[in-house]
Amino acid sequence: MSRPPPSRQRPGRSGERGFSLIEALLALALTGLVLSALATITAQWLPSWNRGVDRIQLSELIGISMQRIAADLAAAEFVPAGAERRKPLFEGTARSITFVRTAMGPNAGVGLDVVRIGESNDQGRLLTVRSRASFAPVPAGVSFEQVRAVDPVVLLRPPLGLSFAYAGPDRVFRDDWHDRNRLPTLIMVTVHDTRSRRVLSVSTVTPVHVNAPASAGKSDGTSKDSADEAAMADGSTAGLAPRQGNP
Repeated sequence: MSRPPPSRQRPGRSGERGFSLIEALLALALTGLVLSALATITAQWLPSWNRGVDRIQLSELIGISMQRIAADLAAAEFVPAGAERRKPLFEGTARSITFVRTAMGPNAGVGLDVVRIGESNDQGRLLTVRSRASFAPVPAGVSFEQVRAVDPVVLLRPPLGLSFAYAGPDRVFRDDWHDRNRLPTLIMVTVHDTRSRRVLSVSTVTPVHVNAPASAGKSDGTSKDSADEAAMADGSTAGLAPRQGNP
């Protein structure tokens, strides 16, 4: 019996075949097509995704800033600038506001702060900044604008801007509140886009909780009754809606 001729295949390579050059090139071409399609799709939705994330972050920052501004304005207090002055320290314009409130902060002690919220020029850009200074009585003829403010905090950046309007018991808003005998009853805070002049929905109206001196109407019963009658004549008291007339 004759033996079969020995196989010429190498040991361990029985039945295996490799890729031909054409198959390898086809595989590379298909991989390139798939990657190109993924790159095209990603280039289309990735900018939209980034804009959406930026818009959400901006909305959150605006919301936090508005909460801080509303809390500051609501805490404004009737504090004269000095012993010789009877009118409260409060200066309100369409672009800035200066008032006195209880000191607030991690290192703040017992006392009062003069707070200013308004626009500040930073290398040609108008930023909305909150700054403060410790309150101390000043003599007549000296403006608190000369007091050096500290702890500036940026609240809004371009293209966003902030404007204020002020209303007394009559609920009629005006662009300034200067040299008045009392604080405004309501303060309207408007956030707008300076490029499109669009008013954002986060704009709000904040009531001032204390808009008259604490001693008003407490010296005797007559002055208190007169203050109550004056408030009723105005149609409202601080923080309440105007009274409606009888039908």
